[in-house]
Amino acid sequence: MGVFAAVGVLLPFPYYYWLWTNPQAWVNLCGKYKNPSKVMSYVSHFLKLLQFISLFSVSTLSWPPPLYFWPLFGFGQFLNFRVYQLLGESGTYYGVRFGKNIPWVTEFPFGVIQDPQYVGSILSLFACLSWTPFQYILLWTLGYVFMIYVESKEDPATRAKPVS
Repeated sequence: MGVFAAVGVLLPFPYYYWLWTNPQAWVNLCGKYKNPSKVMSYVSHFLKLLQFISLFSVSTLSWPPPLYFWPLFGFGQFLNFRVYQLLGESGTYYGVRFGKNIPWVTEFPFGVIQDPQYVGSILSLFACLSWTPFQYILLWTLGYVFMIYVESKEDPATRAKPVS
């Protein structure tokens, strides 16, 4: 396994873990005039770019993709889009942990699929198995599984308070 690719694939997960377990530190770091969810989204997009570059470095692209690609990737991206559509930026990027009031959502896919954004991301990754060695897909998936576990243990008492 290429060390560069493995590190790149895992890169965002320590950041997500730190944000989830230290939301007040992040809110304080962002300060009074910056939205912590928006700043998180900027950093997350940059880390996602590094993840994709890492994955691309060990991939062998060919066209057309296998038939299983389309339903897995299409439904996975639909789930991701739908979650973002329902939760918005603050709901998607830990707004509740940063002290924001995020309404509880029950519309599909919530209430039907547990952790739909992670499920969508994992489906999209597995769609790319014909191009990317399994160990990298597995490593990335394990990062998501780890975050599902971490986020399932949320203690509301540890949520951040707004900076005044």
